[in-house]
Amino acid sequence: MEESKITADCKVIIIGGSAGSLHVLMQVLPELPIIKRLAIVIVVHRKSTDEETLEELIKLKSNIEVKSVEDKVSFLPGFIYVAPSNYHLLFEKSNQLSLDTSEKINYSRPSIDVSFESAAEIYKDQLIGVLLSGSNSDGTEGLKAIQSFGGIIVVQDPISAEMPFMPTHAIQNTTPDFILNVQEIIQFILSLDN
Repeated sequence: MEESKITADCKVIIIGGSAGSLHVLMQVLPELPIIKRLAIVIVVHRKSTDEETLEELIKLKSNIEVKSVEDKVSFLPGFIYVAPSNYHLLFEKSNQLSLDTSEKINYSRPSIDVSFESAAEIYKDQLIGVLLSGSNSDGTEGLKAIQSFGGIIVVQDPISAEMPFMPTHAIQNTTPDFILNVQEIIQFILSLDN
């Protein structure tokens, strides 16, 4: 797919990860300038007792403003949104985010699959899904959904992942548009908001 088409069409980058992904995010986020056209959504497996620790860490490391996610919050370009602990993060046609407490998927809430699939239904070919390091299969079905709706899927190169199971599983069960190491992920995201 042409890079110019990706750059022109993308409205949302959704990033999922589990064990080892926080280390990647802490390398990627400080490198990103303020964004205007895009929203970035981060869905990371976390303990149900972790209230806002991740959000605070991302605020410290990022040049992009982090918006708190509550049920029915407006979803706007120019911000980072972080899926809160113990909720599935869903996207609505009204440009809002909603929170769901249904059962855990892949032992996780938030589930990467749930958020990826929900975003895919709303943003279709304007969505890019990025799957990072992790130790279970969450994210693979979500990547399939993103791709089936015309979105772009990016998987961290398992060689560069602290926990390679999650990206390896995705590569074995999908056809990623890009398989990138951490530095390549940074350059890829930088190319999107020109």
